[in-house]
Amino acid sequence: MIKIVLDTNILVSALWTPAGNASAIVNLIFTDKMVPCFDNHIINEYRSVLHRPRLSYSQGQVDKLLKEIIDRGYSVTVTPSVVEMPDESDRKFYDTAVFCSAFLITGNIKHFPKDPLIITPSGFLEKFKNSL
Repeated sequence: MIKIVLDTNILVSALWTPAGNASAIVNLIFTDKMVPCFDNHIINEYRSVLHRPRLSYSQGQVDKLLKEIIDRGYSVTVTPSVVEMPDESDRKFYDTAVFCSAFLITGNIKHFPKDPLIITPSGFLEKFKNSL
């Protein structure tokens, strides 16, 4: 199984565009082809962002998605790294990905250090198209 860390923008995009690449990746979690890795800080950010009124996702829709991620995923506790980050608020995603040796899937690659494990949704799907 392939380990992944999902930046919050991937979940927002998956809920916003059900036929898009982000949604395809999230759906792979439901088929047990991907294992999401997360820590409490990541789950808290998911909850906070996805419940914002301006996004207008239903409470049930968000709760179901988060439950699936938590139930099917791998919860870790990481120590913050000292790697220079373009966006400090994204450190939790980077550190979790490094700790788990997981792909960090994000729509904002510029927020992270250059690393082959940091990948866009389209790049991820292209890389694994023959094994999914």
